[in-house]
Amino acid sequence: MNNTNIYQLAVTGVQKLIPYKAGKPIEELERELGLTQIIKLASNENPLGPGKQAIAAIQKALPELALYPDGSGFHLKQALATKYALDASQITLGNGSNELLELVARAFLIPELEVVFSQHAFAVYPLVTQAVGATAVVVPAKEYGHDLAGMAQAVTAKTRLVFIANPNNPTGTLLAQAELEQFIGALPDTVICVLDEAYFEFVSQSAAINSIDWLKKFPNLIITRTFSKAYGLAGLRVGYSLSCPEIADILNRVRQPFNNNSLALAAAEAALADEEHLHNTISNNRLGMQQLTDGFKALGLPWIPSAGNFVSVDVKREGMPVYEALLRKGVIVRPVANYEMPGFLRISIGTPAENTLFLQALSEVLD
Repeated sequence: MNNTNIYQLAVTGVQKLIPYKAGKPIEELERELGLTQIIKLASNENPLGPGKQAIAAIQKALPELALYPDGSGFHLKQALATKYALDASQITLGNGSNELLELVARAFLIPELEVVFSQHAFAVYPLVTQAVGATAVVVPAKEYGHDLAGMAQAVTAKTRLVFIANPNNPTGTLLAQAELEQFIGALPDTVICVLDEAYFEFVSQSAAINSIDWLKKFPNLIITRTFSKAYGLAGLRVGYSLSCPEIADILNRVRQPFNNNSLALAAAEAALADEEHLHNTISNNRLGMQQLTDGFKALGLPWIPSAGNFVSVDVKREGMPVYEALLRKGVIVRPVANYEMPGFLRISIGTPAENTLFLQALSEVLD
């Protein structure tokens, strides 16, 4: 057998899988172009970094690294349960919310079943669907967001999962509470709705949805959230899902027992209590979003109004050459041609100084 034939040993879904491509790391760009002043606005990370309380918790946990972490994540679960007025039995911890999406697919999908999600939705949805051999049913977007009526029509007897990102990544679009609640309530009992709320902290109070209240009446609802964005802990990979206890029990059957390391658990618990850092993060995001959109307006570029910590801008030409030109200026953004948006770039909100440098570089590239 030659090396090429090894691929034939993999399961069918994995054979055809194209791995998720993460944003380009700063170190890689430094190596490639020999640059030293680089700003990364590509991966929706928190430009303020982790809070002081999270860093202190990491330092305190360092002497215990020779011991396995708490496989149940007891203290973090208790903190989350208290914050959201839930029982700890309703919480599943993940190595980032990405792992939870994978756990849901592994637990509920087989090749004969289907998954419904929107065009322009998070790239991990088709990946986890294909990996287990299920069929993806992609519903055309409505103004770059979810067409809930179209998604409802796409549900059949074969549908087992529906993925909804709210706010959506990479478009930043946000669904209203009434229409989303109605959609979930109309799903058959045999269909589980995964409501991906990785960016919910950035939604303005006037538009925010208290989806946790829905858990009381929708046992087929799973809410996924993360500490990677607003809490600035992307490097530690901590996510969680909220659901009925029965779904949490199912997910914990396929979850690895030590999927969250000790530093991650300690940092996440501390971050959850650090209201000041969260407030500063949200404030920086609000001001930064205004700074970027004002800049786009001055450049005559349309953008998709976003409820997240990023914004997708139409550069009025192929996005990839613009992305590459920005790289040469030391600015990393995210091309989104793989989301069927070839003329757009997704920009993460940075610090005021980073936003200024990006807008200056974009102006020079487009000139």
